[in-house]
Amino acid sequence: MYQKLLNKESAIAVIGLGYVGLPIALEFARHFKVIGFDINEERVGMMKNGMDPSKELDGSAFHGTDIEFTTKVEDMAKANFFVVAVPTDINEHKVPDLTPLLKASESVGKVIKKGDYVVFESTVYPGCTEEDCLPIIEEMSGLERNKDYKFGYSPERINPGDKERTLTTILKIVSGGDEESAEEIDRVYSHIITAGTHRASSVKVAEAAKVIENTQRDLNISLMNELAIIFDKMDIDTQEVLKAAGTKWNFLKFFPGLVGGHCIGVDPYYLMHKSKQLGYDPQVIAAGRRINDYMPAFIVKKLVQMLIQRGKNPSECKVLVKGITFKENVSDIRNSKVATLIKELMDYSVTVDVVDPHASPREVAHEYKIDLTENISSNYDAVIVAVSHTEYQVYGKEYFSSIMVNNGILIDLKGIYGNGKMEKKDFEYWKL
Repeated sequence: MYQKLLNKESAIAVIGLGYVGLPIALEFARHFKVIGFDINEERVGMMKNGMDPSKELDGSAFHGTDIEFTTKVEDMAKANFFVVAVPTDINEHKVPDLTPLLKASESVGKVIKKGDYVVFESTVYPGCTEEDCLPIIEEMSGLERNKDYKFGYSPERINPGDKERTLTTILKIVSGGDEESAEEIDRVYSHIITAGTHRASSVKVAEAAKVIENTQRDLNISLMNELAIIFDKMDIDTQEVLKAAGTKWNFLKFFPGLVGGHCIGVDPYYLMHKSKQLGYDPQVIAAGRRINDYMPAFIVKKLVQMLIQRGKNPSECKVLVKGITFKENVSDIRNSKVATLIKELMDYSVTVDVVDPHASPREVAHEYKIDLTENISSNYDAVIVAVSHTEYQVYGKEYFSSIMVNNGILIDLKGIYGNGKMEKKDFEYWKL
């Protein structure tokens, strides 16, 4: 298969062209013939014009690529190597929502042929590829795994907003349903990943490795968040504590904050779901999730208490929230815990203005029913800097004084104005 792809006798089809799918489709297309498939016609139209809808890649990323963008499943019939990179989310009950993944498997099943390969990149629980996805492909195609077609799993490791650790410079885990498929899949990915590959012993091992990457980070951050809650009650600066503790060579440097997005705040639920199916109710993972999910409410409660201490009625107060994307310098608003924080504020009848230079007003309104503010005023009782966008890091005390009433409150969730930057101020400064 690898040699056929290299000779462009066969093509690679990438299903799902979001943060994960588009970068890998374009990188493959520098070496192989590629068909990029997505169900969103507007996004596909933008990509045909050399634009990344996620605003992660500039126009030059499309130059010198052999790629055809399409929304038609039948166009993928020209491919022989399928890469599934659709999102995996959770529903309102925090249960894995496999709908996009199962729909993608159905699409592959309609066009896959004998001798073809399919590789999944979407984050799932161990066993999902073989137990949930492949049966759909086989039902649609009438083919048998390992005999008629080959399969594998190579989890994505895209880090949105990171301009240093890009796709080709991050070591890639690869795996296959048998030795032959593992070897061929490894050769295909090794052709584009300069950092090299790690071949997992099985698809389940590769699935498990991916899901615990983010589960581990989730738990470490939850510890920092719990420490922040405790130290706040003790009137101790959490950042100063972490700075001091970080002088020990083996202290792991994590920091408190909102845990959202489509990875860290979601993936642990996949592992928990599978564990419960097998009869074990995970304790540590669940505790970490509870703490991180509680943080928006904790922050809002703290702000409301501070307002009341100043003799202010929260329902008569006006608060500016700066940043609603799930992390700095990206446009992605999926599973943003800032949106949860905003709704918590609104539950106290606080008037809230929201701004973000990276977020799409249309997407925010559609996803959260929140309207972004075009022009900020100068009479806020409090300002919450929720995301450390580069644009926000240059602000000083003069700026915040200019947009707040006397005796205002600055909430700095990422601690970007620490280290004495807000001394001699006419407002109170609080950070996690």
